Amino acid sequence: MAAHLEGKLHKRADFASRILAGHRELVVYLPPGYDEHPDQKYPVMYFHDAQNVFEAHTAFVPGNYWEIGETAGRLIAESRLQPMILVGIPHGGDRRVDEFTPSRNPQNNYGGQAALYGRMLVEEVLPFIAHQYRVLPGAKNTGLGGSSLGGLVTMYLGIKYPEVFGKLAVMSPSVWWDYRMILRKIVSVTHRQRAKVWLDVGCHEGSNPRGTLRDVRLLRDVLVRKGWKAGINLFYYEDPQGAHDEAAWARRSPHMLQFLFPGAKAQTELPLALDLAG
Repeated sequence: MAAHLEGKLHKRADFASRILAGHRELVVYLPPGYDEHPDQKYPVMYFHDAQNVFEAHTAFVPGNYWEIGETAGRLIAESRLQPMILVGIPHGGDRRVDEFTPSRNPQNNYGGQAALYGRMLVEEVLPFIAHQYRVLPGAKNTGLGGSSLGGLVTMYLGIKYPEVFGKLAVMSPSVWWDYRMILRKIVSVTHRQRAKVWLDVGCHEGSNPRGTLRDVRLLRDVLVRKGWKAGINLFYYEDPQGAHDEAAWARRSPHMLQFLFPGAKAQTELPLALDLAG
């Protein structure tokens, strides 16, 4: 257990999955005051790719990580974010692409285990956290977030489990996967639940930034056509300096957290109207 800007990081090596084999050490951030207020319960947000989210030394590029615990601690202290628990789920190493993709990609014939990964989250990770920590129940108190393929699987699981995940952080999502299959999935949605969605993209992502922007704008437009409302349950942002890396997601994460779980003094000041007109 380590102090973390007045919050604490717990490493949970005692979690085990029967659905997806392999060891996963969950990372749990507890907000300031958690131990001092034993009767208080908290909303929870789950993040994919825990290796890149919570600690510098576990990141794919050492030192480059989301700094999500430090950011949450600062925002909570400023009353800009609800006191909340954050949970990181490590990716499955060389199985990451398989677990984060909803279908097999006909271009390379791999992927397609996102449904199993989602079952692990819903049937194993969430009950484990609810048993070990004081969490508020219900979709409105439960978030899910990730970037790149993590953004893709967040959007997929958000529409697959609307009764579970009511807040989604879809950052730089890999819309391109399997000929933009996620757009077809959203079009086919018949349920009426609409999660609160933060959707973003950088203007300098990958080898084809124009194509990346086009794809994420298509995702935005499909969400709007399916009933999401700009500024109410959808916040879309194009980062003028954003590349496809942890530094960009760390820079945007304070705004993402405040939009999804605003505190009394939340300040989400990104140019929403301009971006939605893009």
